[in-house]
Amino acid sequence: MPNKILFCATVDFHFKAFHLPYMRWFQERGWEVHVAAAGDMELPYTDKRYYLSIHRSPFHLANIKAYREIHQVIHTNEFQIIHAHTPMGGMLARLAARHTRKFGTNVLYTAHGFHFCKGAPFWHWLLYYPIEKILSHYTDCLITINQEDYVLAQRLHASKVVHVHGVGVDTTRFQPADSVRKLALREKLGYQERDFLLFYAAEFNRNKNQQLLIQVLAHIKNDVPHIRLLLAGIGPLQEQCRQLARKLGVEENVDFLGYRNDLDQVLPACDIAVASSIREGLPVNIMEAMACGLPVVATANRGHLELVHDGVNGYIVSEENVRKFATNIYKLSQSTELVNEMGKQNQQIIMKYAISSVKHELCDIYDQFNTEGRNGTESKYYRAYL
Repeated sequence: MPNKILFCATVDFHFKAFHLPYMRWFQERGWEVHVAAAGDMELPYTDKRYYLSIHRSPFHLANIKAYREIHQVIHTNEFQIIHAHTPMGGMLARLAARHTRKFGTNVLYTAHGFHFCKGAPFWHWLLYYPIEKILSHYTDCLITINQEDYVLAQRLHASKVVHVHGVGVDTTRFQPADSVRKLALREKLGYQERDFLLFYAAEFNRNKNQQLLIQVLAHIKNDVPHIRLLLAGIGPLQEQCRQLARKLGVEENVDFLGYRNDLDQVLPACDIAVASSIREGLPVNIMEAMACGLPVVATANRGHLELVHDGVNGYIVSEENVRKFATNIYKLSQSTELVNEMGKQNQQIIMKYAISSVKHELCDIYDQFNTEGRNGTESKYYRAYL
């Protein structure tokens, strides 16, 4: 019987976006790969999948049903490893697996950004910190993707805490463009050589805070005549952002690109990347921009601070400081040399976040649990339990 691993998350898009290289790694080694999440997306490198009635909000009643569903999946399979992702996927999977751990199942959880962190609302600490502390008792390996979370994780009770450099960015796909290709990409997208293009890809929600970028644009538009802000993504606050752009008189300077799967063709055409989010774990959108050689102007949060060194490969500003955000963009717009130098710095920094590097880190962790069961526990004991 082959070894089995279960990947669990809130939505199946999470696997497609971040985990296919690792699912493939397991299949190539003869493992059965199972996935559990909401959604019906086609996924490669998957032997079995399970639909979960899971909801992002911890207060949604659908999660009671989702818990029963994931409990059934875990208790009718002999998983050697369960790797949980996202807050709700991590919570339900670890709760459902707390008994089977005694019989050899190893439970890994990747924290893509704790909700309790420096600067987080006090109620986040009141709610999420106790939950994570309890769940850490049922965690064989807690994987963090930034240094701040790694330090916080030391307060918890996971058997092992490690730090890896995110989920990996595909540096073979996201690459800088020379001047000829950059111009060709711009023409294809409908932009001119003279345009100064800012880029941000994110869901339109409160945390991603695109309103800040629109305010910055209104502040700077007269100083940089051909400036354009490209916003990729969809979400509940998209229309609100459109209205704000109209209100501030920058509607013609903001392009709402919608959902895109060709960011490797859009990013190299741009001049700089901007990021306005309030909270981040380790943002892939910034890493992709760095791989394309773009300097970054971003708000101060743990994920951005992990990637952007102020004055070296970009600039960090507080989320309230519209003027300073605009000043840094203006500074870059006036110096091709500065843009190129910061871009080169990003190409060097990003290498430790490349898929090839992160895959090595993660697979080393998987290899530590690549046994029939934790501490050599035989599956017959698992079957006895069932």
